[in-house]
Amino acid sequence: MNVCVRLFASMLGVALCLGSAASLSCAQAQEKQHVVTLEELNKQAAQLAENRKANEGAIRHLLSSDEGQKALKSANVDYQRVDKAIAQLSDEDLAKLADRSGQAESDFAAGFISPKTLAYIILATVVIVVIVVLV
Repeated sequence: MNVCVRLFASMLGVALCLGSAASLSCAQAQEKQHVVTLEELNKQAAQLAENRKANEGAIRHLLSSDEGQKALKSANVDYQRVDKAIAQLSDEDLAKLADRSGQAESDFAAGFISPKTLAYIILATVVIVVIVVLV
């Protein structure tokens, strides 16, 4: 009976060693597999930064145009102040304003809107930028 207990204890020890080794190798394999790679995360972050830069550029392009400068002067608004406020907008607000400014510019270029209407749109954009930044 003593031999049976020793044999059982030895078999139990070997089984525990094999089980712990197997679980360790599975844990290491899971650590190496990521759902999203670091390269994909970097690409996504770079894409977001590029989108933000393009959106800021679209708004600044509209405000720095001749019509934009005239509209800013008529409202006694400093371009530099609005320019700083643009950088403080959230990505969502920036995307909305960039879309609107791009649409207004293309409509003006196509002759769908008058210079006076474009000036109103520019002033509305400035007001939105200032309000969003202040809130």
